[in-house]
Amino acid sequence: MAKSVLITDDAAFMRMILKDTLTKAGYEIAGEAANGQEAIEKYKELSPDFVTMDITMPVMDGIQAIKEIKKIDAEAKIIVCSAMGQQAMVIEAIQAGAKDFIVKPFQSNRVIEAIQKLEQS
Repeated sequence: MAKSVLITDDAAFMRMILKDTLTKAGYEIAGEAANGQEAIEKYKELSPDFVTMDITMPVMDGIQAIKEIKKIDAEAKIIVCSAMGQQAMVIEAIQAGAKDFIVKPFQSNRVIEAIQKLEQS
């Protein structure tokens, strides 16, 4: 069975790039969210295997959304994809419960590697 991914990013073109990258690698796109609040609602509704999460978004940022999703499911596998590559932000995301951090602009294979690494954990 294909693993499902919830893509969270406020930029539609980023969601499109991630969707394209992941579907080509054989993953199923469970859904898309444009902000952290939407990501939490979709996570509850869809129970995806993985979540890609941007940090800087309207309504609710990615760090807060990670914390909320982890309350719902402590085993949630969340990968942050953000242009915010400062060390403090990376540490905060990991402490909140993210399993990996990919800095935008990213290489497609880096996203696939991150998910494959989580599949084995």
